[in-house]
Amino acid sequence: MITSTSNPTIKAMRALYQRKARAASGLCLLEGIRLVGEAARSGCIERLVVAPELLRSPFADELVRSQAAAGVPLVQVSAAVFSHLALKDGPQGLAAVAHQVWSPLEEVVLAPGIGWVALVAPADPGNVGTIIRTVEAVGAAGVILVGAAADPYDPVALRAAMGATFAVRLVQATWPALQAWCAVRGAPLVGTSDQAASHFQQVAYAQPLVLLMGSERQGLTDEQQACCQHLVRMPMLGRGDSLNLAVATGVMLYELLRQRGGAREGRTSETPPAP
Repeated sequence: MITSTSNPTIKAMRALYQRKARAASGLCLLEGIRLVGEAARSGCIERLVVAPELLRSPFADELVRSQAAAGVPLVQVSAAVFSHLALKDGPQGLAAVAHQVWSPLEEVVLAPGIGWVALVAPADPGNVGTIIRTVEAVGAAGVILVGAAADPYDPVALRAAMGATFAVRLVQATWPALQAWCAVRGAPLVGTSDQAASHFQQVAYAQPLVLLMGSERQGLTDEQQACCQHLVRMPMLGRGDSLNLAVATGVMLYELLRQRGGAREGRTSETPPAP
């Protein structure tokens, strides 16, 4: 059992909270039973970190046993060391080092369904994580991060995604590469703008498509708007002139789901997920 916060293994894990270390290693650090459980379901765990003194969940106990039986290395630490490693209050005693999973754009196929969300240089990892969670909820294919985007494996993004990071496909691309991919795949681009003539609910969207959403600060550029087959706006009846990026993306995704007839299928938001 590791009882010192200066242990090299602990230092290396804690370094994964920094983007530079994540980029160099291709790993990330997950904290909490739900995140670790979702990563385990996807086979992404490189090693488990357990503080036996803090572990109170029968589900977590079984998760540790099943991962150990599958050959996943186990690192046991004291409660004090785990608290040093944890970012949130009331740590649950379970964390994991997990592999990041990225899909190359050139290998992505536009399969039947809603399609993809492409985020142009989103700056807020919380927005990125929330969008990933919504993409998974509506059954869209995944998220394409365009340009200088926030890291979906940032701790803030991972918490906001609530495990969905390991259930949807993630892609990194430049804007020219995305344009070329859309042309080859015949993928229509749909974007949003407060200057658009069309109301977002008055357009019949040909799916699958790529929903192109601009950055929190600048939105879509004129060039990007010009590339969209449909450019739509959302009504703003109050004093504000824009919606939060994650909220706007969610509104658009649920309109796409409604048009597919999927709004009447699946669980409702009040239905608890299976354990």
